[in-house]
Amino acid sequence: MTVSQILNAKGKEVYSVLSSHTVYEALTVMSEKNIGAILVIEDAILKGILSERDYARKIVLKDKSSKETLVKEIMVSEVICVKPSDTLEYCMELMNTKKIRHLPVLEEDKVIGIISISDVVKAIIEIQKDTINHLNSYITQ
Repeated sequence: MTVSQILNAKGKEVYSVLSSHTVYEALTVMSEKNIGAILVIEDAILKGILSERDYARKIVLKDKSSKETLVKEIMVSEVICVKPSDTLEYCMELMNTKKIRHLPVLEEDKVIGIISISDVVKAIIEIQKDTINHLNSYITQ
C-alpha cells in the first residue's frame, strides 16, 4: 500500500496556520478540526509543523503563554515528509525511527495531504483483514 492509496481513502484535506499566528490560534484550529498537528504553510511553502506534543513540551512545561507565544517560536522547522509513491512500510519506519506521528505528503514541493500514525494503523488493519479473509476463503474451499 502507498501513501497515495491512504490519502485516497482518508481524504486530502490539509489545515494550516501562519508562523505569525499565536500558538493559541493554532490550538483553536486543531481543536475545531480534531487534529493532533497542524502545518505551517506560507506562500504555498511548508515552513513547519506544530503538534500537541510541541505545545505540551514547549509551552505548558516551560510555563509560557499560548496567547503570547508565536507559532514560529515552537514549531518544528525541519519537517520530515513523504511522497505519494512511498510505501506504508517506509512511513512506519520513518515514524518509528524519528519518533513522529504525522507525515506531510509533498508532490513537487507542494503539500497535497498529511498522514498520521492513526491512518497507518488503520491501513495495516485493513490489509490484515483482507489477508485473513483470503486465507479463510482458501481454507474453506
